[in-house]
Amino acid sequence: MAFDFTGNGFKPFEKKLWLSSPTMHGEEIEYVEEAYRTNWMSTVGQNINEVEKITCEKIGCKYAVALSAGTAALHLAMKLAGQELYGQSEANKGALEGRHVFASDMTFDATVNPICYEGGIPVFIDTEPDTWNMDPVALDKAFEIYPNVKLVVMAHLYGTPGKIDELKTVCNKHGAIIVEDAAESLGALYKGVQTGTFGKYNCISFNGNKIITGSAGGMLLTDSKEAADKVRKWSTQARENAPWYQHEEIGFNYRMSNVIAGVIRGQYLYLEEHIARKKAIYERYREGLKNLPVSMNPYDAKNSEPNFWLSCLIIDSDAMCEQVRSETKPLYIPEKGKSCHTEILDAIASINAEGRPIWKPMHMQPIYRMNPFITKTGSGRAMTNAYIEGTVVDVGMDIFNRGLCLPSDNKMTAEQQEVIIDVIKACFE
Repeated sequence: MAFDFTGNGFKPFEKKLWLSSPTMHGEEIEYVEEAYRTNWMSTVGQNINEVEKITCEKIGCKYAVALSAGTAALHLAMKLAGQELYGQSEANKGALEGRHVFASDMTFDATVNPICYEGGIPVFIDTEPDTWNMDPVALDKAFEIYPNVKLVVMAHLYGTPGKIDELKTVCNKHGAIIVEDAAESLGALYKGVQTGTFGKYNCISFNGNKIITGSAGGMLLTDSKEAADKVRKWSTQARENAPWYQHEEIGFNYRMSNVIAGVIRGQYLYLEEHIARKKAIYERYREGLKNLPVSMNPYDAKNSEPNFWLSCLIIDSDAMCEQVRSETKPLYIPEKGKSCHTEILDAIASINAEGRPIWKPMHMQPIYRMNPFITKTGSGRAMTNAYIEGTVVDVGMDIFNRGLCLPSDNKMTAEQQEVIIDVIKACFE
């Protein structure tokens, strides 16, 4: 450690301060008990109906299909897009079999894995530094290299909308369908419009760490009744409309539980409150850390309003101490006046608080390391590191090397956050 508690006056929190844990209010249990009292404990019931209705009203889509997870929604979105683009697949063949699909590089692998579920080949598009999302210039370059691609999967990192207009312009130019992964950005706005409405098929998540939660669950969002009906069918094992169990295509057990839907129903009442708390956390960090050689995760204040799901910081290049990382372990050398994300995360952990590294870019994950990776200058696979003659050519890896996610739990008090800020300051002393 770069410091100890005694010398710097820090004491561990008695109760762990989490990165982003569920915040419950009371109404949730009432809807769960309603499911219990009425005996609707399966994948049908009033809670599911109401949550789908509320989601459509909140986000502005015509149809919402409640599923077991955001990953399930992304999987069925891949199946929808693949069948639309390439026709009905054989029963045991993925809808994207052998096809390249462009995908965000800096994201959780749940954005990307569903491409593979349907037999597709992810092609990773580098990140732009203004919002830490898919780079429209790199996307356009990717279409030059892979002109036959017709599907783009884009995520909004840590609740911050990407450059949606520019990305849509590129996709429209090349006749490509967008699947929008808004799992982290529920409630975020781009030009006054909710994320989760900009693709043909869109997905949100209610995982336990999200802005609101059901402990699990997700939704597929669309304006197509035909698509929504297909997803409802596929998610209930693709049962046909017959008096017996008739199956003519592969299905999945992906429907949301009425119990989980009850939790989400109660949580929706507090979506705006949660966003306001998250924004206050972000602003306190930005103010408290303004004199350090760091900056917060950026967003386009003119065109977007994030949901501020996670507050992150990135350390200035010239303020980084030496560090190296293997596939699973980091090593750094403390240096006066400098720090690195590992040192800061160690310091935060030492006072019983949780931070996390930035998502490791998909093109550097062992499972996807042989997949194509496209930067704004072309193929990025020839690059040996994030810098060539002082110019950043792999933006995602540069952010990963210098960035970290800070404790962002909306139950964190201002006093607790000040302790986190002081600990970060101590790392640069």
